[in-house]
Amino acid sequence: MAQPLMPHATASWLVDNTSLSFDQIAEFCGLHILEVQAIADDTAATKLTGRDPVRAHELTMDEIEKGQANPNYVLKMLKGPEQVRRTKGPRYTPVSKRQDKPDGIAWILRNHPEISDGAIGKLIGTTRTTIAAIRDRSHWNIANIVPKDPVTLGLTSQRELDALVAKAAKAAGIEAPTDTRLEGDREALIEQLRAERLAASREADAGEDAPAAPVEHTAETLFRTSTPSND
Repeated sequence: MAQPLMPHATASWLVDNTSLSFDQIAEFCGLHILEVQAIADDTAATKLTGRDPVRAHELTMDEIEKGQANPNYVLKMLKGPEQVRRTKGPRYTPVSKRQDKPDGIAWILRNHPEISDGAIGKLIGTTRTTIAAIRDRSHWNIANIVPKDPVTLGLTSQRELDALVAKAAKAAGIEAPTDTRLEGDREALIEQLRAERLAASREADAGEDAPAAPVEHTAETLFRTSTPSND
């Protein structure tokens, strides 16, 4: 079954923004249910940034609503249109969007410094000279450049940006920033959560099997039990 590009970040968004069950979220994201529980309980060290699967065209709101209405419903990954392979050469950007490029470049430089200038140039359709000028603040219009998400600006797609971030992070030998919460010690975390759940279950069982507390007799109760009947 196909899975989201960033499963942990997607699970975080679904936990925060829907009433889907942990089982449904775990199944859709390809995670262990205890990992989803850890995300919901905020028990791991790193704070996850949620990733909207609807915006990423991996899930529809209609599918989410079906899942919320039926806890046994299995969410289905949205099959998007076939990706058209880009030809070599710079990306074409409509004239109406070209003035937004510096803002998108500034956003990537600020939030993802691990991405190379060449990769930024291919993603947005710009030159290394422009990227360098924005980085060292020598760009002619630097006073008016405001970092903005290039996806929001319409300069690229969420899937392309996510794929580039993941690829750059891997090449740099670091974890993708929105998907690091449970990767390093995933098995240890699952075992820890399983042990905690088992301990809680045993504690509850012990409480049910505990002997009843002894009855404390008072002078009044003793007198009543020892008084003979008047038959």
